[in-house]
Amino acid sequence: MSSPAVLAARAALASIDLTNYDPEQSRLMDEKCILVDEQDNAIGAMDKKTCHLMENINKGLLHRAFSAFVFRPSDGKLLLQQRASEKITFPDMWTNTCCSHPLDDFEEEKIEEGQLGVRSAASRKLEHELGIPKSQTPVDEFQYLTKIHYLAPSNGMWGEHEVDYILFLTADVTVTPNKNEIRDHKYVDKAELQAMFNDPSNSFTPWFKLIARDFLFGWWDILLERQGFDGRVYAKTLTGVADGSKVVKMV
Repeated sequence: MSSPAVLAARAALASIDLTNYDPEQSRLMDEKCILVDEQDNAIGAMDKKTCHLMENINKGLLHRAFSAFVFRPSDGKLLLQQRASEKITFPDMWTNTCCSHPLDDFEEEKIEEGQLGVRSAASRKLEHELGIPKSQTPVDEFQYLTKIHYLAPSNGMWGEHEVDYILFLTADVTVTPNKNEIRDHKYVDKAELQAMFNDPSNSFTPWFKLIARDFLFGWWDILLERQGFDGRVYAKTLTGVADGSKVVKMV
C-alpha cells in the first residue's frame, strides 16, 4: 500500500500563477526538491511551487530539507537571519542561520551517504543567502544531529511539509547578505535568543520554534560545555549526542 506522500506526489498539481510575487523568488520556485516518504526514502522530484502548496501538502506531499545552525567558535553565539519581505513563504520571520533544500537539480545534493547531499546544499545556500564563501563552510565540517518530520502552514495557500536535517557548524564566517533573501541578521547567545522568543513583536519560522523547543538549547549547552582548551567551541564535539538514524515525527 502506498504512503500518503507517495499518493500525493503522483497527484500533485501546480497551477498557481506567481506573477504577483517577487520575480527572483518566483524563479527559484522552479527548482526541484527531492520528494520523500515518511521514512525519508527518495521517491522522485517536484518543483518547489508544487511542494509548498497547502493543497498538495494536505494530501501528504513531503520533501527533504535542512536547517543549518552556524555558531561563532570564539563565544558560541548563534547566527540568526530574518527572512526577506520578498520571500513567498514565511516572509519577515526570524529563523536559524539557513534553511533550504537539497535539490534534484544537482547530482551531489542527491547523495545520501553521510548526509553529503544536505551538507552540500547547506554550503551552497549559505553562500547564496548570506554570501558566506564555500571555503568557510566545508561540507565535512557540518555536524549532522537528527532529522525531523514537521508540517506548517504559512499564509493559507503556502506551507512546509518536510523531513528536515539539522546541521550544526562552528566557523568564523564572512557575511554579505543577499537582500532578496535576508532582511537582517545577528549573532545571539542563549539568553538573547530566549529574550527574542519572549518579545511578542518578533515572529519566528515554525521549524525554528520546534527545533528550539525540543533540541536546540540542550545541544547548545553541550556545545558550550565541551569547548576546547583554547576556549573555542567545535560542532564535532556533538558527535553521538542524538540518534540520527530515524526520522523524529513532529506532526
